[in-house]
Parts: sequence; structure tokens; C-alpha cells
Amino acid sequence: MPPEKLSWKHLYDEVVTSGLCTGCAGCVIACPHDVLGYDDLNGVYKPLQTEDFGGPGDCSHGDKSCTSCTRACPRFRAWEPEIDGFLFGRARQAEEVSGIYKDVVLARATDPVLHEVGQDGGLVSAILLYCLENDIIDAALVSYLEGDGSTWKAIPGVARNKEDIIASAGSRYTYSANTLAYTEAIESGAERIALVGMSCQSSIPPVMKQRKAGKVARRLALSIGLLCSKTFDDAIFEELFEAKYGLKRADMRKMNIKGVFQIWMHNGDYHEVPLKECHAWTREGCKLCPDFAAEHADISTGGIGAFNDWTLTIVRTEIGREIMAGLQDAGWIEVRPGDDDPGAIALMHKLAAKSRKRWPEFAVDAPRLLTT
Repeated sequence: MPPEKLSWKHLYDEVVTSGLCTGCAGCVIACPHDVLGYDDLNGVYKPLQTEDFGGPGDCSHGDKSCTSCTRACPRFRAWEPEIDGFLFGRARQAEEVSGIYKDVVLARATDPVLHEVGQDGGLVSAILLYCLENDIIDAALVSYLEGDGSTWKAIPGVARNKEDIIASAGSRYTYSANTLAYTEAIESGAERIALVGMSCQSSIPPVMKQRKAGKVARRLALSIGLLCSKTFDDAIFEELFEAKYGLKRADMRKMNIKGVFQIWMHNGDYHEVPLKECHAWTREGCKLCPDFAAEHADISTGGIGAFNDWTLTIVRTEIGREIMAGLQDAGWIEVRPGDDDPGAIALMHKLAAKSRKRWPEFAVDAPRLLTT
């Protein structure tokens, strides 16, 4: 970050209204004055200034040199080289199109319940439960389905035990700013918090730490990133799945993306929707996002590749490696070499390169694709 005082007005112009904002809500939870809210209506998913002071780009605290929101934003200024330097001590090389990492493996939970309810083998659920039971974290910021799950609306929440983790398991493909559960977590006494989130959210903990964003940065102790090329507006349920295919959201049991949009129904039926038909419902905040591979998480995970019940797992940091070793030594997970599924690794690199091409010319050079 440059030495000048960069505040909400800079963030508003350079990120929120430029198309770079992913809706991660890092700025909202970092605001020490509680004057940033969050609009998640009608597919907006963006922070907003709630103070009765000037226009939407104004902030009385920013005028008095508060910089918390810009310190928390993982799309503001030279965010990628800053985070790379903080996490790895260097910038990525041209050939590291999926970011810097230590290990790539395939992993799945050994607990039959976690394996069953989790997506692609239940690895993330196993990580969270292991960290809770071994006093590594106090709570995790995750997403749940609203109400009884029939609306398929994803909402932020806190996981503190196995029952919570089971309830939060599975993928949604609509957006949830899991960071917004931070206040609930600290009100329950949590001081070491894991953040499970899509690639845009997984950059929040390291950028906050690198830019010294205060107590929030200190409390975010672990980042688990989900490989993500895009999420979809909630309108896709009525306007595509129901209108064209007669699939009502209340009748859906599970969904996944494996080259097509896979949908399992409560009555046992299975349906596939071509992804090209879904593109029109791409969430606005995803259209310029360059990070498919959750490049700044401690552990990045995704269900891509040939094996439906194994998670492609990218271990990026030392804490990530320690947790994976602890899980394996204690028998919580099974692990096999990533090279067992070379197609999955190749696909990750391909999708990462494709996402990086989204980064616009008006923004800073990184994370534009480098050339060798």
C-alpha cells in the first residue's frame, strides 16, 4: 500500500463501481465504525456506505483518515504481489498460472458421515472438524442454506461443532459472503477463526494481515479456498432451471458442476444442464475476477477431475501443510498423489489461465497473465 491515506472514496471509485468488486465483504467486517453495509438484493452483492454523510462514495471517517476498508480489500491496488510477498516471500513466476503452492494431492474424509454429506469426499468438513477438535480454531465462517433448504439461498453462518459442519456441507453455486458471519463468531467468543470461501474471499485474511487491518486480521487464522470460476444469480432457478427444464428449486436435493450443471432431485431423478446455457446468469461480481484457483488460501480445494469422491487439494502454506499432515497422521483423511489424476491438474491450470484473462486493462498489471 502506498503511504498516502487511502479511504472509502478511493475504494468506491477504484473497486466498488469499476467492476472489480467481487462482493467478498472484507471491507464491511473491517470497518471499525460500522458505517459499511452490504447489498445482496437482486444480484447486487456489494458493500455500501450507510452513513448519512454526502453521497455513496463519501465517508466522514475516511475524511478523517480512516483507511480500514482499503486495507481489507483483496482487489484494491497491487493486491496480488502484496499477498504473494506476504505469504510466500516472492511473486509468482509466469509458469505458476495457478499460483504458488507446496503440494497437490487428492484427498477425502474417512469419516463416513462427512464423506457422504460433503462435496467430493468431504475434505473441507474433515479439515474444519479436525481443527475445532484439536484447538486450532474456535469457529469457522461458512455458508448454510436458508431455512429448510428449499429456497437454495446461501447465507453466511458460523460452524462450531460437527452438527454445524454437517449442516453447512455441500456446494451452492450461488453467492454467500461468508465473511459477514464474522460478528456472530466473535460475539460467541471466537478468537481464532477459519474462513471457508470462494477464491475471492480466500484472499481476505492474507491481505488484511499484510496491510495490518487490526483485530479482524489477527482473528482470521485459517483460509480454506474453493476453486471457483463463477457463481450464479439466484434468478437462474426460476428463469432457467424451472422455466426451461421444469426443475423447481424446492425439489432439488444436490447440485454439482462437472463440465455440466448436475442436479439431483429428491425423487431420485438426475438432470444435466449445459453450462453454456447458464452463462447469462453469471453473477456480476464474477465477470472480472481473475482467481480461479484460490491462490491465496492456506489450502485450496475443488471437485474437478476424474474422481467424484476425491477433492483436488492444493496445499499452499506451511500451516496448510501442517494441518494436512495432522489429518493424515490421525487417520482423518485418505490421501493419494495429485498425479493420479493429471487431467484434474491440467484442468486447474487451464481454468486459472482463462480466469486471469478476465482482468481488465484499466486495472493494475498484476494479476494479468505473465509471459515466459
